[in-house]
Amino acid sequence: MLIPLLQASPWALFIGRFHPVLVHLPIGFLLIAAIIEIGRRTGKISVSESTVVFVLFWSAVSATFACIAGYLLSLGGGYDEDLLDAHMWKGIGVAVFAWVAWLVKSDRLAGKIRFGKAVYLPAFAVAVVLTMTAGHDGGSLTHGDGYLTQYTPEPFRSLAGMDPIEEKTKEIKPITDVQQAVVYRDIVQPILEARCTQCHNASKKKGDLRMDEVALLLKGGENGPALIPGKGADSDMIKRCLLDENDDNHMPPKGKPQLSTEQIALLSWWIDQGAPVDKKVAELTVPDQVKPALASLGGGAASGGSAGGAKQKESAIASLKVTPAKESDIQALRKAGLIVKTLSQDQNLLEVSAVNAPQFSDKDIALLLPLAEQITWLKLGSTKITDGALKEVAKLKNLTKLHLEHSAVTDQGIAEIKSLPHLEYLNIIDTKVGDAGLKNVAAMKGLRSIYVWQSAVTDSAVAQTARQHTGLQIVNGFSEAEVAQFLKAGDSTATKPVATSKK
Repeated sequence: MLIPLLQASPWALFIGRFHPVLVHLPIGFLLIAAIIEIGRRTGKISVSESTVVFVLFWSAVSATFACIAGYLLSLGGGYDEDLLDAHMWKGIGVAVFAWVAWLVKSDRLAGKIRFGKAVYLPAFAVAVVLTMTAGHDGGSLTHGDGYLTQYTPEPFRSLAGMDPIEEKTKEIKPITDVQQAVVYRDIVQPILEARCTQCHNASKKKGDLRMDEVALLLKGGENGPALIPGKGADSDMIKRCLLDENDDNHMPPKGKPQLSTEQIALLSWWIDQGAPVDKKVAELTVPDQVKPALASLGGGAASGGSAGGAKQKESAIASLKVTPAKESDIQALRKAGLIVKTLSQDQNLLEVSAVNAPQFSDKDIALLLPLAEQITWLKLGSTKITDGALKEVAKLKNLTKLHLEHSAVTDQGIAEIKSLPHLEYLNIIDTKVGDAGLKNVAAMKGLRSIYVWQSAVTDSAVAQTARQHTGLQIVNGFSEAEVAQFLKAGDSTATKPVATSKK
């Protein structure tokens, strides 16, 4: 009966994951017992010895259960063995010395054990000290070596002989010249450091996988290589990012900061290019769908757009709250290859992206309709959709951002979406939409910006429309900073009219 629990079975791992809950009980009980004991011996409080015995008993019991759960959790692997052994034996020591302290203090056994009084305080003290050191090791196992002492301030740091605090990259910093950026060092590695290496590093190797070096990504872990050079869509690290967030195999785990659509696209593109270590962006082929993600790394504002201190209008749906989407409807989109992300837990609004589903077409568009109330950002760029799809898109009444770039839509289709009440941003780069389509959507009350570069829209129509609609930003050119502006989360496009030409 107990044998399955001694192996890495679902039952063992299920019970083992209660270790973080159980382990706090002996810590609390032992510290309470220590405070009571100090108060009694200094005359600060009046508490009977039976109270101390009671607290010690439950500290020993809870420490024992925490040890059992900890062992079962360790069966899942992925931990530094030396650190795990130290943590395990210290945890066992806490339980053993807690039992000893209780035994020699208990009314039933105290008189039967020689030297009981002499043993009590040392055993109690050792249990408390081991609790602290085991906790330190537990923090290092969970969050990486030196987690508890990482930010020790001065002068204590110098007195302890510790190295100065080393600043670690947590987010991608703006890149001055994206074209000259070394793809792995300047783009890929910062993404991995921000989202992946916390659980896959030298001191903590979940799934026996390290992601802090390219060679180790290629080596992989329990499930084989994390990436396959030249095959981003088939690489395990990409496939796991695209799984449902509630899936046990989804990475990063639910509750951890997730990769953005742009970050996933950049990682997949790097792998597709052969996962080079020393190549610059300018040396690689950059598909159109990846250009906006690269552009977002520059972190600049649109040229000719709003000034740095320009006041931004609040989105029309800023205070909107809708009913939660049905999980079955979300799963249907994900099965079609779409990425679905929650933009706001409080509002239940969603972003749907087809960045990894280039074959998405008019016949698939009906999958969006059950989520017509929740979808507010929709990215259908570089897909097979045509004007027919926009008849259905027009039913997404809370849509604020719509990407149609590099698709076959025309003026006829654009006319279908002019009834959307909250649409603020529209991207029709490299489409067949012309002057008529621009004039149609320019009259939309909520529209703040429209990107028309390489479309059929003429310069004269841009200039005329900008004069007629002074609150509308029209971008008739492409620059990295301009694309970066609308990729930012929570972007609220400038209201100052812009009509730039870079053709």
